[in-house]
Amino acid sequence: MPHRPLTLMAVHAHPDDEATGTGGVLARYAAEGIRTVLVTCTDGSCGDGPGGVKPGDPGHDPAAVTLMRRQELEASCDVLKVSDLEMLDYADSGMMGWPSNDAPGSFWQTPVQEGGARLAELMRHYRPDVVVTYDENGFYGHPDHIQAHRITMAALEMTALTPKVYWTTMPRSMMHRFGEIMREFHEDMPEPDPAEAAAVPEIGLPDDEITTWVDTTAFSGQKFDALAAHASQGDNIFFLKMGKERFGELMGTETFVRVQDATGAPIPENDLFAGLR
Repeated sequence: MPHRPLTLMAVHAHPDDEATGTGGVLARYAAEGIRTVLVTCTDGSCGDGPGGVKPGDPGHDPAAVTLMRRQELEASCDVLKVSDLEMLDYADSGMMGWPSNDAPGSFWQTPVQEGGARLAELMRHYRPDVVVTYDENGFYGHPDHIQAHRITMAALEMTALTPKVYWTTMPRSMMHRFGEIMREFHEDMPEPDPAEAAAVPEIGLPDDEITTWVDTTAFSGQKFDALAAHASQGDNIFFLKMGKERFGELMGTETFVRVQDATGAPIPENDLFAGLR
């Protein structure tokens, strides 16, 4: 049989999610000779248009936004040296509660089994050794992230494959640090109201519940450039304001929870491919 390279498959919701959550591991493992497959589920049409025009505002053209974000995604993949890009091209559902959630053809309205079957075909084709996606809440409750989680887990059930499976997450210690940095760069940002903060579900996990800490410091410059490739979404990428050096200090580790494993590799681990090589 011909040699089959080790393969990482990352399943993300929108163009730019690949850089934010997994840019470091995509760049690192590509550099190590591992095949990296990115599956992007939606077209990103609910993103900002040129000049920061918001969805629903005059001048926001979803078709033009889709084309622009596809070009940005391809540029990001070039920076990260992604081996294979697969687009499912479902319509972006927008944020939770937006009217676009209910639009026919939106990812949120797509039956999980349908999306799962399409993704299962890609899994059978690429035979990933490691699959990465979001947790049940899509990390922060975005409907398309939740749906990406659902179709990924459904696809895994449909195949006979047994890859290591990870959900992206972030340590609570880092979430608190992000809050401090956001207030540093947005001096007019008020301190969070304790009562309001208590009512919002906390995202991320306690540090001791994270199974996998991957050092991607050497690739933080590529991650920065991949984020910068998504220039149309610059309003949402406050990380770029801190510059490459500080970005690297803050974003040099990517963290995950291992939810499926057949290797017996001990945890905590520092490599998504622990036990596979």
